[in-house]
Amino acid sequence: MSKISIIAAVADNLAIGKSNNLLWHLPADLKHFRQLTTGHTVVMGKRTFESLPNGPLPNRKNIVLTSIMSEGVNEGYFEADSLEDALYLSEHEEHVFIIGGATVYKQSIHKVDSMYITWVHDKFSGDTFFPEVDFNEWEEISREDHPADDKNPHAYSFVEYKRKS
Repeated sequence: MSKISIIAAVADNLAIGKSNNLLWHLPADLKHFRQLTTGHTVVMGKRTFESLPNGPLPNRKNIVLTSIMSEGVNEGYFEADSLEDALYLSEHEEHVFIIGGATVYKQSIHKVDSMYITWVHDKFSGDTFFPEVDFNEWEEISREDHPADDKNPHAYSFVEYKRKS
């Protein structure tokens, strides 16, 4: 059975996006995301997939959730019409990362073993939000706090959570 995790960058007010775009540019978070997910499977909704500037994420098995399946073969990614199908497609993978968006996070929050959240310590005007989480059900495993710097304009924390048994 695969380890299933959510990975997300979330503002203090739970905002995660606006107009199908990220709300901030944090190179350290992009690097962190790449380090964690490379070599593994990523599951995302169709709008998240369409927001990727260069198509499927390299060196990862990309699975896109969509209600309208493409005809023929897709270059560099797989399609699934439900979260269950996506997880079935990745059942032999070591680690599966749910990478968004909001609807996919909401669907998967009760199915995941762990969460890798980059807390962006600011409030943003967004139209897409991370679902409410009962943190009594989660144990904080690790935390790295980082101040804003010349490359990363917002303070942020990399936090790993594990579901309590």
